[in-house]
Amino acid sequence: MTGFDQLTKQLGVHVEPQLLQLALTHSSYAYEHGNLPNNERLEFLGDSVLGFVVSGHIFQEFHDLPEGELTKLRSAVVSAKALTLVAEKMGLQDHLMLGRDSFLLVGRARDGILADTVEAVLGAIFISSGLDAARGVIERFVLPLLENPDALRENADPKTTLQVHCQRHEMLQPTYETSFDGPPHNRTYFAQVFSGLTLLGEGRAHSLKEAKTEAAADAVSKLNLGK
Repeated sequence: MTGFDQLTKQLGVHVEPQLLQLALTHSSYAYEHGNLPNNERLEFLGDSVLGFVVSGHIFQEFHDLPEGELTKLRSAVVSAKALTLVAEKMGLQDHLMLGRDSFLLVGRARDGILADTVEAVLGAIFISSGLDAARGVIERFVLPLLENPDALRENADPKTTLQVHCQRHEMLQPTYETSFDGPPHNRTYFAQVFSGLTLLGEGRAHSLKEAKTEAAADAVSKLNLGK
């Protein structure tokens, strides 16, 4: 439990040890160890807490933004890419309990797991210590992302970033070709993004949407956009 004590100190709030352990238990680990309880229910709760606090903050701080732009900004703050940075600041990657195959995940698949864990931890904090404690953690670890909202939006939405780049440079708009492998309960999806016949990027993930996003992120990286 020493590791959990260290993490609790890093978070700066009281979290029931059993709840914190549950928040760090990914479904892959739970399945490999006899279908233990996993962090998905806490993730559901933490997602709502995070969205509530972030929505209130951006409503108060960004007075001139219309509703549509507020929605985009909130989506950027709670995106997998942004919450991965939060997870790393919290040090969650050192405590997360994953199944053997999940240790092989990279890119946005890894980002998704870390982002879900942030939400699960916030759910555990909410149950253990209430909304004010969860709000304090969000203010400390999440809201600083808003210091550069333009960069935040760009990193969170690589598909739009790639689309805008193609428009500005008179390139054919991105198109995606997809395939999948594996049984229905454990499929891996593959995506390639093209401009005309030119391959721009490739991605893989456990959902079709994330595979396309991964491909777009790969293209953004190769084109050095935003750098």
